[in-house]
Amino acid sequence: MTDALGFRKKFGVIAPSTNTSVQPEFEAMRPRGVTNHFGRIHIPNDPIRNDDDFNQLMENIRKQMLQAVDDVMTCEPDYLIMGMSSETFWDGLEGSKHLHQRVEARAGVKVSMGSDAARAALQRYGAKRIGVITPYMPVGDAQVRRFFADCGFEVVRLKGLKCASPVLIAHVAERELRDAILEVNGPDVDAVIQVGTNLAMARLAGIAEFWLDKPVLAINTCIYWWSLRQNGIDDKMEGFGSLLLEH
Repeated sequence: MTDALGFRKKFGVIAPSTNTSVQPEFEAMRPRGVTNHFGRIHIPNDPIRNDDDFNQLMENIRKQMLQAVDDVMTCEPDYLIMGMSSETFWDGLEGSKHLHQRVEARAGVKVSMGSDAARAALQRYGAKRIGVITPYMPVGDAQVRRFFADCGFEVVRLKGLKCASPVLIAHVAERELRDAILEVNGPDVDAVIQVGTNLAMARLAGIAEFWLDKPVLAINTCIYWWSLRQNGIDDKMEGFGSLLLEH
């Protein structure tokens, strides 16, 4: 017997309790027979005014993350998705690998992370020089730069939006994201990628690809694409750009 609705795959997902973008975006990309089941990493919606505040946010996430893993695994998912990306970029490629191993050991199932998904998506397009958009403070931006450099990518330009609280990340409008895409783009950029799962950019990224004629990758699209493909699900989903449609 298999799950009545998740008869192809049942995904567990963990995301910060303040995140209101990753769940609806994942649901919009979900093919028939795949179900998403969210566990929340309990964190306060404290203001973020500087690097110290951002570091405290990361500590809040780390304190509660494995408890969220334990909670969501009680529904016995086939696979676990980390629906938060900041921690997955921390301490570069080696830090990302260590986190992946630790979460897989805790969950007892295979795990998908934003850092792995972003790298796989960029490699799928053969991109080397990238423009990056984040919602982070400079200390978080530095970790993103380090990870991509460790993976052999050159960050040509990076725009950190310095969002003033975890909840306010989801309040960034598509017009502001559009302007950020244009700011980090250029003829010297092979692809634009956005990180931070609470930035709602999956729909806009697909539209931007049409106008810029190059890959524009939203982190939530990358994560869900990677999770589906790692589980042998090759459905082509429209409305989110070329990654889910052509790869």
